[in-house]
Amino acid sequence: MDCASAHAAWFARLREGAPVLDTPRLELRVPEIADFNRYAEMFADPATRHIGGPLVRADAWRRFLQMPGAWFTQGFGMFSVIEKSSGLFMGQAGPWQPDGWPGTEVGYALHADGRGKGYAVEACTAAIDWAFDALGWQEVIQSIEVSNVASQKVAERLGARNRGQGVFQPPHDKLQIDVWGQTRDEWLAHKSVRA
Repeated sequence: MDCASAHAAWFARLREGAPVLDTPRLELRVPEIADFNRYAEMFADPATRHIGGPLVRADAWRRFLQMPGAWFTQGFGMFSVIEKSSGLFMGQAGPWQPDGWPGTEVGYALHADGRGKGYAVEACTAAIDWAFDALGWQEVIQSIEVSNVASQKVAERLGARNRGQGVFQPPHDKLQIDVWGQTRDEWLAHKSVRA
């Protein structure tokens, strides 16, 4: 089997049975190689300083591969967020729990083109519903760098509360983060408010 055939077979296995989440303006699906150019643009932006950026293209490539790897090995990961009206990659959002993480997180990152449109809340709402329903999670957190006011506002709009300081594993343990979160029951109780 040549390399291209092996890649196609691997990708088919990854996508088989993988969910696609639809919202009014967005489609959330497993990351595809076609997403990478805009992913690299997203992580070249200084606004990604709160989540490990900005990154040069080669480092963005290595980071991009984390999500397909998470989907393949854990059965979940962040979805690529696609704007339905344009077909463009607008970022990523979804469940994320690397080894040593402070909890079951639904996080996000948005391309500059996707900011200021409410896409973070729209995508995370669908992803949180999916994490509670499909993964059986009992709580969802957001690990937010303390100076990232925009993400704190997103967490508040999602109904999360600041639970206090959190700690990442080395080498990221120097980051000052707060852990925002809510239980499944809290999420369901506030669903009508969010609607």
